Amino acid sequence: MVPELPLDQVRTLLAVVDEGTFDAAAAALRVTPSAVSQRVKALEQRTGRVLLQRTKPVRPTESGAVLVRYARQLARLDRDARGELGLSGAGEPTRVSVAVNADSLATWFLPALRRVPQEPWLSFELRREDEDHTAALLREGLVMAAVTSSPDPVPGCSVRPLGRMRYLPVAAPEFAAERLAGPLSDALAVAPVVVFDRRDDFQDDFVRTLGGGSGAASAHRHYVPTSEGFAEAVAAGLGWGMVPESQAGPLLRTGRLVRLAPGRWADTPLYWQQWRLDSPALATVAEAVTATALESLRR
Repeated sequence: MVPELPLDQVRTLLAVVDEGTFDAAAAALRVTPSAVSQRVKALEQRTGRVLLQRTKPVRPTESGAVLVRYARQLARLDRDARGELGLSGAGEPTRVSVAVNADSLATWFLPALRRVPQEPWLSFELRREDEDHTAALLREGLVMAAVTSSPDPVPGCSVRPLGRMRYLPVAAPEFAAERLAGPLSDALAVAPVVVFDRRDDFQDDFVRTLGGGSGAASAHRHYVPTSEGFAEAVAAGLGWGMVPESQAGPLLRTGRLVRLAPGRWADTPLYWQQWRLDSPALATVAEAVTATALESLRR
């Protein structure tokens, strides 16, 4: 016989993950920490699986992530049903959580959210993450939707293509003249480079394309973990970098940047993944995001 999943236990598990600790979850649920611990242990015994990593903050295991996602979907359906029945709390917005990469957030994604009708009243919770890793937040049940580079749907999710974000190799004119003379692939291997963070290998990939599959950008790296700051760091002459076309365009037109390899660029395909759930709020956001991406990204 398949064991039932008591809703109070599932919701307690979600509260622990959201609040980060058993004590904080107990305060949010207005119960004792002992009650929270007992509910989680009972759920683990019922499923026969460890559901939480007892770290600080607490994180779900792979099995726990399945139940966290289930709990969020239940909560979403509950809120939607209450809204349709006119039972929502007065002034209580509907929360939509989305994982989005920094470059999309800095360029086309916020205009997409401005297109979302605010009836019903929506509250956005955006989590910034690299496009190669946003799907992990979906998998863990931490968000309802994500802008991701993965075309493979997370279990329980649908996926649709958004378009390609184009990146241009650029540098400040003075930097290019002083540090990038000679064969470009050789110069980029030793010249200072701007990277987003330690997981960013975009610049290395571009150098490899110039070098026929070998090589990497210089070890002299400036880490600038904001999209706007990244473009400004390149324009200020700290190093060269791959800047989104929409950000690079104005700086190229005013002469603050120059292209390093005219006719060369790198494209990143982007996809919209969301829970496969009949949620009016989520559907409205998806329509606005898809429409804006169609206007803003490369086909």
